[in-house]
Amino acid sequence: MKQAATLARPTSSNVPVLRIGAHLILLFGAIIMVLPFLWIIATSLKPPPEVIAFPPTFIPKEPTFNNFVEVFQRAPFPRFFLNSLIVSTIATVSVVFTSTLAGYVFAKYQFPGRNLLFLLVLATAMVPFETYMIPLYLEMKQVSLINTYPALVAPELIMSFGIFLMRQTIIASLPDELLDAARIDGASEWRIFRQIVIPLMSSAMGALAIFAFLSSWGAFIWPLLITSSRDLWTMELGLGMFQFRFTVDYGPIAAGSLISLLPILLVFLVLRRNIIRGITLTGLKG
Repeated sequence: MKQAATLARPTSSNVPVLRIGAHLILLFGAIIMVLPFLWIIATSLKPPPEVIAFPPTFIPKEPTFNNFVEVFQRAPFPRFFLNSLIVSTIATVSVVFTSTLAGYVFAKYQFPGRNLLFLLVLATAMVPFETYMIPLYLEMKQVSLINTYPALVAPELIMSFGIFLMRQTIIASLPDELLDAARIDGASEWRIFRQIVIPLMSSAMGALAIFAFLSSWGAFIWPLLITSSRDLWTMELGLGMFQFRFTVDYGPIAAGSLISLLPILLVFLVLRRNIIRGITLTGLKG
């Protein structure tokens, strides 16, 4: 048995080869993931003849910023950008707060039906939004919220995955002894949540904020259904203005997509460390 185990282990001479192979595979995957973003940047700088030229060229021969100018001339993109920013910010704050609060309750409180209720919350994560989109629209119509900001942000206020993420994080990294000590010192439950739970869960909350912001920023179907005025259009709907019945203006679409990516990249750069640390604490790793 010892001899078989020794033969199964990689020798010291094979370790560099395995590392080089692993790095090459990772490099290949990184190139595949980055290439579409580089193509968007290149397309946004191409004049129309180069965009539709065949065979296509990666590097623009005559770079131009006319596509960016056309984006702002043909559509009120500052308004679209502001709408997306408002909706995404409200949704992110709501998801982080409600998920942290609900996750703390499910993780540290005992009450009848807790497990059943948590299973129901998880079950909603498996239901596609399209299945309850029409009933939600009818509810918004009954309360006269069609074409309003509250209706626009309504589906993004609570995230079942966020509740699961925060519950797992709190179970893994928040000991009961710490909470009991705070209660012995006379701290109220709300004070414990505000001064102990939230500071200790900041990493997981940052990771959740990235997921929530991405989800709300990229929403398309619900804003298309719930809005009837351009004043409430988001960036995703605004990009559709450059798609026509028989043609597509790829240059302006690429320029608008690049502008739309900037807030997402900014949020990721600010919270990039939290996403790895937060997921590690949840026990979701392999």
